[in-house]
Amino acid sequence: MGTARQEIKFGTDGWRGVIGDDFTFENVRLVAQAIADYYNSLKSPGGQPVVGVGFDTRFQSDRFAQAVSEVLAANGIEVVISDRCVPTPALSFAVKHRGLTAGVMITASHNPGAYNGIKIKTAQGGAAGVEITRQVERLIQSPGVKKDTCPARVLEDDLTHDYVDFLREYIDFKRLRQARFKVLVDPMHGSGNSFLADVLKGSTIKLDFMRQDVNPCFEGGRPEPVLENLKPTVEKMRKGAYDLCIVLDGDADRIAAFAGKGEFINPQKVLGLLILHLIQDRGMSGGVVKTIVGSNLVDNICHALRLKLYETPVGFKFISELMVKENILIGGEEAGGMGFKNYIPERDGSLAGLLLLEMMAYRKKPMLAILKEMEREFGRYYYVRTEVRVKSPGSVDLTSLKNTNSVLGVDVAEADDSDGLKFTLRDRSWLMLRTSGTEPIIRVYAESENEKTSFAMLEFGKELIEKNVVPNR
Repeated sequence: MGTARQEIKFGTDGWRGVIGDDFTFENVRLVAQAIADYYNSLKSPGGQPVVGVGFDTRFQSDRFAQAVSEVLAANGIEVVISDRCVPTPALSFAVKHRGLTAGVMITASHNPGAYNGIKIKTAQGGAAGVEITRQVERLIQSPGVKKDTCPARVLEDDLTHDYVDFLREYIDFKRLRQARFKVLVDPMHGSGNSFLADVLKGSTIKLDFMRQDVNPCFEGGRPEPVLENLKPTVEKMRKGAYDLCIVLDGDADRIAAFAGKGEFINPQKVLGLLILHLIQDRGMSGGVVKTIVGSNLVDNICHALRLKLYETPVGFKFISELMVKENILIGGEEAGGMGFKNYIPERDGSLAGLLLLEMMAYRKKPMLAILKEMEREFGRYYYVRTEVRVKSPGSVDLTSLKNTNSVLGVDVAEADDSDGLKFTLRDRSWLMLRTSGTEPIIRVYAESENEKTSFAMLEFGKELIEKNVVPNR
């Protein structure tokens, strides 16, 4: 029991592990028992807890979801389990819309196919914060897992219908109905598959899909919408006359995009575009949230539009918490997860993509033209990242590097170690080093107004780590 407890740790976005190694049916049931103990310990005026359970397209995700459901039901918890694989935001929406106590999603998001994981969702549909996940971790030491199945307490249901209906109401469907866009959609073999087509049914928008089939190994790669994973997408974008390409990650809560003949719109630029759309086109109001590794572009837009800007540590759960407490228009993380006002305090890549389409319809311009206009007004930034592999997630202490005085000859103005280590330079460019909470890697981020400089800063960061932190990795 003690060994299992050491292996099961919730990171920035749930617990993840290698299938058959630490992500086993035994450990999944241990986590499910701890979740049951936690929610049963809360005094709820509505009586017994009711928990929604969803799963993605990964290997045995449906069976892991069934195992979780059986343990919850054996502990007297009513369970509503999806009858098909679903995007994480669809489960989150179902939890809020149906008034459930919580949600459990079986997914490892953008991790390679060897991984699976568990995300816990709150009653509001947001990511469970550390105060919940730490208590669940502590409860994993409790002896015994209840295994008696209680089928009467497990309801299999369609969790997608209300989700699709809500998205059709959230967007300006009347304006999109007559839009004659040609759009490429790449769900990267994940659970986002056909949902955009369901939402846009009845419109004149032509959708072409690629990598729409279920492939639990993700072609040997990882379903993460970053440029190095999108070579086939770029090729198809260049060959077709598409107005936009929408790329979703494995559980469809993150987005990246392409315009023109393959111009990559990284998630930070998507966030900037959608801030402008919601404020200038839709006339909405509220603050903006970015993480510590967010782009200076977002700062410039918020300053120009006089929007309140919040900054959080890495992890959408911190953005979720702000969206519940404050008047937030949009919150976005560096990896492409974005949440929106008047919805759930959670990411939704499909909705972000729909809003990009809506922006083109409002402005009656191709996305490439809109992107160039934004960069002319608010600055063109080159936001890049790479990674260094280490022995285990979170195993490296970066504080020894805090006294670094300069990067590529430019003085460090500030070294922030509140979440990883971020060097902000005198010219506002920056370099960030951060150990992943879910994978055995150190992520290195850099941003400047010059592409060569940004990539040179990445190499500087990698060398800094390899020479001083993990020389024998």
